[in-house]
Amino acid sequence: MFDFFRRSPGRSKEMARQRLQAVLAQDRASLSPGMMDDIKEELLRTLSRYLEVDERGMEVTFASRTGGVSLVASVPVRSVRRGVRH
Repeated sequence: MFDFFRRSPGRSKEMARQRLQAVLAQDRASLSPGMMDDIKEELLRTLSRYLEVDERGMEVTFASRTGGVSLVASVPVRSVRRGVRH
């Protein structure tokens, strides 16, 4: 019955590995934590002009890729704003 509350060791290990990769990629991109926050805020401002997004669910990270670093953003979209002109 209490198995539900036990953590899966594989899941914790995978989450730790992903966090470490994100930190290393951010370091390789030479970004300070403050700049990362600025990027996230700017993305949010820009996307919010066209979409209603869930800020709390938004995740922005850097990932190491062959030949460089990629910005990866996961942004939950609640709805599309209608009548927005470019």
